[in-house]
Amino acid sequence: MSDIMKSLQINLPGREYEIHIQHGLLEKAGSYLRKISAGNKATIVTDSNVGPLYAGTVTESLKKEGFSVQICQVPAGEESKCQEQLFRLYDEMLDFGMTRSDLVVALGGGVVGDLTGYAAATLLRGIPFVQIPTTILSQVDSSVGGKVAIDLPKGKNLVGAFYQPKMVLIDPLCLKTLPDRNIADGMAEVIKYGAIGSAELFSFLEEIKSDEELFAKIDKIVYTCCDMKRKVVEEDELDTGGRMVLNFGHTFGHAIEKEYHYQTYTHGEAVAIGMVMACEYGENHGITEPGTGKRMEQLLQSFRLPTRVALSKESLMDAISVDKKGSGNEIHLILLTKIGEVKIIRTGKEDVLQ
Repeated sequence: MSDIMKSLQINLPGREYEIHIQHGLLEKAGSYLRKISAGNKATIVTDSNVGPLYAGTVTESLKKEGFSVQICQVPAGEESKCQEQLFRLYDEMLDFGMTRSDLVVALGGGVVGDLTGYAAATLLRGIPFVQIPTTILSQVDSSVGGKVAIDLPKGKNLVGAFYQPKMVLIDPLCLKTLPDRNIADGMAEVIKYGAIGSAELFSFLEEIKSDEELFAKIDKIVYTCCDMKRKVVEEDELDTGGRMVLNFGHTFGHAIEKEYHYQTYTHGEAVAIGMVMACEYGENHGITEPGTGKRMEQLLQSFRLPTRVALSKESLMDAISVDKKGSGNEIHLILLTKIGEVKIIRTGKEDVLQ
């Protein structure tokens, strides 16, 4: 790991923002955020795992730049992406006197980023927000691109918006405090990026044999994934065409998460299984190069990710019926032709069950 600053620019007309990647960036957060905000107040939204570790550092940094700061902490876990926590955030931000010139800070993983971003997008018709992701999954994927949402009992991310952050600050040192399961969870999304767009990245990951090797190379991995997502988002901000490729493994993955009530499997674990299912579906239909599924399974297992699960046809159909990538009786399935190359196919929802 190195502490050299790396930056990327997301070029969306009128909604441009920068991604900064550097060790120790949390301690400098205030100076970066002051550049994009003239507001007086900042609400930091975090969770019960991240808050005790990092909220104090970010708070002090913001206060040095003249922000009045409040911390809103939600319970860690997917269950917090719900209406109850959303309305709690509304109340706490209004009680704090937040205005549209102030700033909302998402400090945490994907759940915190999604929930906070949707609260910021909708309260007062939009308050500027920034992402400070603290997990591999959020640093390489969910913090970039402006997809924000909460879950409903009928499925994941069914209430949401496209609302771009004003800045993304990534401090790879945060990853040092992640439990092993969270590291594996994030690596599923990293593997996804290799699968859909970089055979070189996929092979690079196959060479990693330990967590020590992973952390020695994590800066390059984070930058590479952010750069890949940047290109996809710039081409298709609203997820109507090419951006759909980022959902490789997610159709089956979301069905698995829902089947197990968002408790048994993390998002990354479910996507890992979903990617294997997608590879096998593609191979069975002559779309995916033979042996791709086996190679995918071996790489996922090397990062301690599950690759198999029992999933009833009824549960799969239920999830597909509300999949946002569908229209009418059809669904867009994201499949590989081979490692590093992807194809979007339209097929009947019933056909998937066969």
